[in-house]
Amino acid sequence: MAEVQYPQSHGYEGETGAAQYNTAIDEEKYVEKAAAHFDGEEEEEDSPFEMVRIAVSNKDDPNLPCLTFRSWVLGIIFAAGLAFINQFYWFRDNPITLGGYVVQLLSFPCGYLMALVLPKKKFRTFGWEWTLNPGPFSIKEHVIISIFAGTSVSTTYGIDVVTIKKLYYQSDLGFGPSILFILTSQIMGYSFAGFSREFLVYPAAMIWPANLVSVTLFRTFHEKQNWGKLSRTKVFWIAFLGSFCWYFLPGVIFPTLSFLSILCFAAPNNVIANQLGDAMHGVGMLNFSLDWSYISSAYTQSPIAIPWVYCCNVFAGFVIIMWIATPIGYYKNVWDTQLMPIYTSQLYTTGGAKYNISMVRNGDMLDVEKFNAYSPLRMTFTFAMTYGIGFAGLINLIVYIALHYGKEIVQRVRQSRSMEDDIHAKLMRRYPEVPHWWYAITFVITFVVAIITCQVFHLMPWYWVIVATVIPFIFTIPIGIVQALSNQQPGLNIITEFIIGYARPGDPIANVTFKVYGYITMTQALSLLGDQKLGHYMKVPPRALFVAQLVGTIICAFVQLGVAFWLINTIDGMCTEKGGHFTCIQANTFFSASVIWGLVGPERMFGSSSPYHPVLYLFILGLFLPIPFWLYTRKYPDSWVKHIHTPLLFIASGYMPPAPSSVYTNWFIGCFFFNYIWHKYRNSSWQRYAFAMSAGLDCGLAISGIVVYYAFQNVTLPNWWGNPEAGTHCPLAAHGFKALPVAA
Repeated sequence: MAEVQYPQSHGYEGETGAAQYNTAIDEEKYVEKAAAHFDGEEEEEDSPFEMVRIAVSNKDDPNLPCLTFRSWVLGIIFAAGLAFINQFYWFRDNPITLGGYVVQLLSFPCGYLMALVLPKKKFRTFGWEWTLNPGPFSIKEHVIISIFAGTSVSTTYGIDVVTIKKLYYQSDLGFGPSILFILTSQIMGYSFAGFSREFLVYPAAMIWPANLVSVTLFRTFHEKQNWGKLSRTKVFWIAFLGSFCWYFLPGVIFPTLSFLSILCFAAPNNVIANQLGDAMHGVGMLNFSLDWSYISSAYTQSPIAIPWVYCCNVFAGFVIIMWIATPIGYYKNVWDTQLMPIYTSQLYTTGGAKYNISMVRNGDMLDVEKFNAYSPLRMTFTFAMTYGIGFAGLINLIVYIALHYGKEIVQRVRQSRSMEDDIHAKLMRRYPEVPHWWYAITFVITFVVAIITCQVFHLMPWYWVIVATVIPFIFTIPIGIVQALSNQQPGLNIITEFIIGYARPGDPIANVTFKVYGYITMTQALSLLGDQKLGHYMKVPPRALFVAQLVGTIICAFVQLGVAFWLINTIDGMCTEKGGHFTCIQANTFFSASVIWGLVGPERMFGSSSPYHPVLYLFILGLFLPIPFWLYTRKYPDSWVKHIHTPLLFIASGYMPPAPSSVYTNWFIGCFFFNYIWHKYRNSSWQRYAFAMSAGLDCGLAISGIVVYYAFQNVTLPNWWGNPEAGTHCPLAAHGFKALPVAA
């Protein structure tokens, strides 16, 4: 369920976390104190926090070039390329996401090559002297390129609003209003980030642990290379080539390799076996994949990028929810759910037919008389439960962090006020700061344009933009403190959906628009703050960082919206089963959420008279679940129970539906081999090559997928066992249990 998302956690906690960091970022083996980039002796003063000391250099060379011709060119290219690829795959039945590691790896050889071939002649323009090649490719250029492209790692949330408005509500917003809507929702977060930096970036206590791995990668790239050894760059290209070539098998020639369903192979005519074994409409038991896109998907990210203990927690939550709770609820026919497939984000009538919203709406709004005459809205047991689990997960995260981090948060907040600048803040003071009025102007412009856009183009009344803006204003700093310490970010999407759902029932477009401004503005602000902390650690001048973030965000908005319009206007049957791989499972789930929370509204869906009302009480589970584990670990601190992280138990359900149910199984298997077997028994090679291999596999898959799309879009391949017409070998899973007889 894309509406209840929790960020992937790459944080490291407690004593176990310290050990993981010592292993994962043991830069002493690889980072030489090279005079090329860090002149002189190390400063005696360092960060007061160990995990920062072992990852981040306490030195700075202010003469290193940063925002150069090379960084502009490569930053724009990678920002546009990443935006194109990630948006292209976002609409596919199995979206993948290329992350920042790919840019870190690819931009290094590109920058190095440009430093070799570009002329060093100096030019003078309007009194300003500049050159195409200021010398060796510097680590600061490398960082600024990654920050350029980092704005394109996530797909723009507002594009889902544009998509469902055009394809599902038959109300085309047009490119001009769409780009204004997307730019305002993405850029408004800059103002909140700017006004929060004194609390969330500058204090040493605000660590942002996820950045420490990136810092280490940057420093290892700029070490002196021993070309006699297998370098990370070579590993990347080997993995890239292997992934690129291999994808032609599951992607074109032998699609069955993507879904090897043991249960469906064993009992192809049994409904229960199909429902339990299928990945798209079933719960994915014993469903394996040899397709990297179903191992490192947009829902899970690479299995190499998460510690083994965290992977176990996420998979355990998946098993409890999908393999235990879902079959019990379904086969007990709770809420007449057997009239529907066991797993889907589609919406249904009380008779089990697919819900036709054209029967209950007048324009974009709900027609109550038509709704009462047609049918109440029904959804599958899994879909309903994931909303309840979303409530539980949000409460659970707050309680868990309060128990495990409460004292630390209070202590760090006090330290952030009372502590003097650490060495990193002192080094950054030499650079001109971004004036507050830059952020103030950014806010005023985006806020005014947002009000005009929403009012003129009938997205929602202007005064609701004001209400939506208040939410990130209140929550950015407190939630930012939580994320800066724990890498966990409580989502506000449920809160925003509830507020506007009760305030404007029957208005789905207002519901999703309010959610974008109320939820995504804060998420964007925290993403920008994370990049600012990365720049802080790497001593990137703040004004150069601001320019890179702003330009990258604008490029991302135009490219991703352009890709969306191109696909929508050129692919027949886009976002339907007729669209081939472009079934838009993310947008379909987003649409279903707009119907549930907006068109029908939370009162009708979850009110006291609704059959789904009990799911709201799952927040009690989230409230009390962390307490017994916390008490037990306080009494037995060395027990294996200390490895149970209850917020991670809820993460998988946040993506299900629409995620194919098998992705977590295959991700777990990949994590077992990469982050348990390889990490444990060949630790030195894991430290050196794991991230390079992960990025190579991801990048090779993405490029191969685009080649496959263009090369085979008009080619009809033969229908055989490895390429079944039904798509998988579980055709009965798409039906409700009561719709077909159960074979013996």
